[in-house]
Amino acid sequence: MTQLTYRLATALIAFLLTTHTFATAQAEEIPAAQKQREADFEAAMANTTLTGSFTIDGKLDAPPKPESYEIESVKKSGGGMWTFTTHVKYGEVDVKLPINVPVVWAGDTPMVSLTDAAIPGMGDGFSARVIFYENRYAGTWQHGKNGGHMYGTIAKSKAKPAEEKK
Repeated sequence: MTQLTYRLATALIAFLLTTHTFATAQAEEIPAAQKQREADFEAAMANTTLTGSFTIDGKLDAPPKPESYEIESVKKSGGGMWTFTTHVKYGEVDVKLPINVPVVWAGDTPMVSLTDAAIPGMGDGFSARVIFYENRYAGTWQHGKNGGHMYGTIAKSKAKPAEEKK
């Protein structure tokens, strides 16, 4: 083996070892970072109230309508599915229920990505894309032929009188 061949072989081995070590470290870092984002999302959304407004497509002259979602907890239930235990109020609807929805991530930002889903007690054909960032949420919604935008703020819920006595 010539000295040039020996140097090239040594450089190639060093490069491959460095690349493998770097790639392994990155592969281990990504799941840990994602697990932390998921834990942070669960903690940030626990015992919160989303308060905002929604619009209805085609009714540009109508003011946005108020909406409120009380979230007791958000838990990853497997794969990309999450369970939001909620108290939903919009229009004439006022119900508490667990809702299983897919959550996808745009970098560090979680987004509910629901397509033609059934929600117990509320019907089927629900679609939504809603992002959560810091103390705000925003997105689009669709139920059957009706759809629009939704947006508002996220705040920790105030303790109810029964909870305060405990």
